[in-house]
Amino acid sequence: MDDSAARRGSSADRMLGILDYFTTETPAWTVDALQAEMGGSRATTYRYVKALVDAGLLAPAAGGAYVLGARIIELDRQIRLCDPLLAAARDVMSRVCDTYQANLMLCSFYGEKVMCVHQEWIDTKVQSSYERGRPMPLFRGATARMILAHLPTYQQKNLLLNHAKEIADSGLGETWEEFRGNLKAMRRDGSCVSFGQIDNTLVGIGAPIFLGQGDVTGSLSFIVSRAGLKDARIEELRAAVKVAAAEVSERLDLVMSVTNGGNQASRSPRRLAAGTR
Repeated sequence: MDDSAARRGSSADRMLGILDYFTTETPAWTVDALQAEMGGSRATTYRYVKALVDAGLLAPAAGGAYVLGARIIELDRQIRLCDPLLAAARDVMSRVCDTYQANLMLCSFYGEKVMCVHQEWIDTKVQSSYERGRPMPLFRGATARMILAHLPTYQQKNLLLNHAKEIADSGLGETWEEFRGNLKAMRRDGSCVSFGQIDNTLVGIGAPIFLGQGDVTGSLSFIVSRAGLKDARIEELRAAVKVAAAEVSERLDLVMSVTNGGNQASRSPRRLAAGTR
């Protein structure tokens, strides 16, 4: 369990924070177990659980336990059909994947997590730890670092304050000056290449996706095998992913303008780093 539930204060936030306890390691919870983790009264915990069950976000299971509910599957379908980032990226990814005969991954972020939302996987011999819906760290891999490098400075400072050891262990720096310098270098280049930072046998080659006036909203990455990978191939894919990510950004602006009728308020970042507002 991460610290996301602990930082929430309001009743609505505490209720929704219950969903964070349901992980692959602990997929089922009783009211008593949740109450012991969260604190507060059993009556309040039960009220929260009942509201989530009524909304379809939780469902009763055996032994008085609860598991994630079918409403989440419904929402996932809605995202697959209607998410603007997916709508902007699918055709581009399919074309680029076919052209360069390399796997492509589209990622977005929320809080302090990066998440794969779509893949075009032409080389099935390549097996990545990233998969749709699996949250991954913000500090390792080209996919995540392209998002991290383009977050506003105050968010980067707060991330360093809260995750200094993780950032140092990932090689991004032990001080603000080192951290900022490494992120600036990635931002200037417009791409990032990482070797074995997520999977030892794989290389990630990523570029950022923007919404509106430079607000990062995701990243696009080639995922290829390290075996026999030549410098010329890396540079070819680096150039290609920059062009593809820029095209997705342009298409995303168009999709958003159509979806929202050009409402300027919609052109803010889709997801801000947790605790950094």
